Order: sequence, then C-alpha cells, then structure tokens
Amino acid sequence: MSQDTQVRTHLCGIRTAWTDASEAGRAVSEIAAALGPAELSQIVVFFSSDVCVETLNHALTKHFPGVPVAGCTMSGGISPAGGLARGLVLIAFPMAGFRIVSAVLDAIDHLDVARTAAAVRALRRTLGGEAGEPPQGGRFALSLIDGLANAEETVVSAIAWALDGIPLVGGSAGDGLDFREATLLHGGAIHRRAAVLLLVETDYPTQIFKSDNFEPTTTKFVVTASDDERRIVYELNAEPAAREYAMAVGLDPEGLSPMSFAAYPLAVRIGGEYFCRSIRRLDPENGSLSFFCAIDEGVVLTLARPRDIVAATRAELERLETQLGGIDLVIGFDCILRRLDAEHAQGRHGICDLYRRYDVVGFETYGEQYRAMHLNQTFTGIAIGRRLLP
Repeated sequence: MSQDTQVRTHLCGIRTAWTDASEAGRAVSEIAAALGPAELSQIVVFFSSDVCVETLNHALTKHFPGVPVAGCTMSGGISPAGGLARGLVLIAFPMAGFRIVSAVLDAIDHLDVARTAAAVRALRRTLGGEAGEPPQGGRFALSLIDGLANAEETVVSAIAWALDGIPLVGGSAGDGLDFREATLLHGGAIHRRAAVLLLVETDYPTQIFKSDNFEPTTTKFVVTASDDERRIVYELNAEPAAREYAMAVGLDPEGLSPMSFAAYPLAVRIGGEYFCRSIRRLDPENGSLSFFCAIDEGVVLTLARPRDIVAATRAELERLETQLGGIDLVIGFDCILRRLDAEHAQGRHGICDLYRRYDVVGFETYGEQYRAMHLNQTFTGIAIGRRLLP
C-alpha cells in the first residue's frame, strides 16, 4: 500500500479508507488489499470530480463483488487524518452489527413526491418493521443528493415524511467551486440529477447532530425580485442584489467572492430559529446572486456574523461524546463554505485537529440535510458510539 492510502478500523467494525490518489483503479485496488477479505454490508464512497467515475465504478465492482455501493462526488474530503482536497474517502460497513438497505431516486429535478414517499416506505419495510426509530437510536438515514439539481428541499421533505421518525442527515454532492456537474453511484450504475438514500439499523448507539457558527445581526434584506426555480436573486430591498449585499458588509460588489459569502452569511428565520441561506456565486453581468438553498420572492434575509468555528464545533462534538459515552467515529457532512470560513479565520488547523480526535469521515458539501431541513454553512452528521446497545 502506498503512502497515499490509509486505512483505519473502528471499534464498531466499520473500516474507513482514504487516499489523495486520483487514479481510481489503483486507489481502489490498494484499499481493497488493505481491507482484506471481509463480510461487508455496504460501501459508501466520496470522490473528487477529477476521479474518472467510470473507472471508479468498474474498480469497486471488481474488487468488492456482491457488496452494495453508494457514493457521490465531493467538494473536498474529510478523513480521520484531516481534510482531503482530492482523491476519495471510503466507508466499509461490516455485516456484523449493521443492516443497510438503499435506493436511488432519479430525475429529482422533476420529482414525483407521492412516488418517492412510497419508495421510501417500501425501503423502510425492507429494513424490517413499521416502527420508525427503535429504542435508543439504532436507526438512521443517510441522503446523498445532487447539489446542482436545485431540488434538495423537495427531496428531503418527501423522504422525511415517509421515514416516519427515522432521523435523516446527509449532504449535497458537488464539484469543488466549479458548479458544473455532480455525480452519484448506486447499484453499479452512474447517476446524475439523482439522490441516494440509505437506511441503516445498527447494534451501536447513534445520534444525529447539526452545528453552525453564525449569529444574526440587525441588518435585514427583503428579496424583491428572484428566479425561484433557479435560486437566483436579482434584487434585495428593491436594489441590485450584489450591490445591496456588498454595501451592507462594506465590500466592493466587484470584489465579492466565495470567501466573502462564507464570512458574511445570510440567514432566514423559521420557527424562531435562524438557518443559513448561503450565496453560491455572483453573476457580474447582471449583479445577481445565486444561492445554495431555495429562495423565494418576499423572503426576509438576515445578515449574520460568524462565531468561532473551532469552539462551536468542539462544543457539539464534546456534547455528543458525553451523551454517547464515547464516540467511535462520526460520518459528517460539512459545508464547503465552512472550510472557506475556517481558512479565512485561520481556524482550519483547529477544525482538522477536531476531526482527527473524533475520527470524522465524510465530505464537504453544497448543502446539508438534517431531519426535514436542507441547510447551508452547517456541519451535520451521525455520531456512532463505542459500546453495543443493551
């Protein structure tokens, strides 16, 4: 095994592997050799957009025959060794202690909500039983959604409704800051404009979570002109969107960048709580702003200010460790704008140290899912405890 590839075995039997090698065939071959013969119930893989998906799909089928595979492109990887700019991250679930079923939802930009809900209910029945969540949190759901299909809100709403209490977390697949194409894997096939849902039942304690590091200010914006379907805002407070936003944060509109959007997020208030609605990019030709989340005309947006990202993340992981009696690993979905925010605030090393300490594995996203919500600039995931459920 080359120095590019690393493997870790966790107490619950899950094995994680990661590599910054972009040649998929060699990377999967090395990971398979390192894992050795094992009875696996599921493989989940996250990979950068420069990895040849056809080669990756073929290699996974060849080296893990008969093992179900699900995965998606990432905007950056998270491994127990820290961040991963490129390559792939793999999670191998053992047969012992984990029962997993999955399904793919195609054409999510034209989603049939009733059909989707029926498919999720059928998947739940396949896992066993009609009850939503067994005692002590032994079930959870993971969603991987094309982050360029602009459909997360509809998909998450339909899935959460049909899950009947099984907690859901997940992330939106992307391709760095290119915004060209996201790709998903499921059942030996390559999918686009799709979502993958995995239902997991385990003998280990689990808890889903979300963490953010922003707080609202008194500055408000009203969306006065928008293209809701494409998540584009043309006007804020009846003024060109980019100019109005830039004036509020004290920047030149022409100098707005992903770093600016990470440092000065916008939020919407729902049920007394603020949720981030992150800006994806600026269109310099017309001064509009496109978003990672759904934005409707008439919505009131609040300018937010970031808090210490390392302290906020540490507090949430410490809380999970206390409640679970020790964390074995965390499967996490971290917004790409949080990484930019951490770099801007010189907190990147602190975040990576936390991910190493708590064995966080996952990917950087275009958006995060938590229960029935699609979020931005948030860290969501599932923490798995060290001890078997009684």
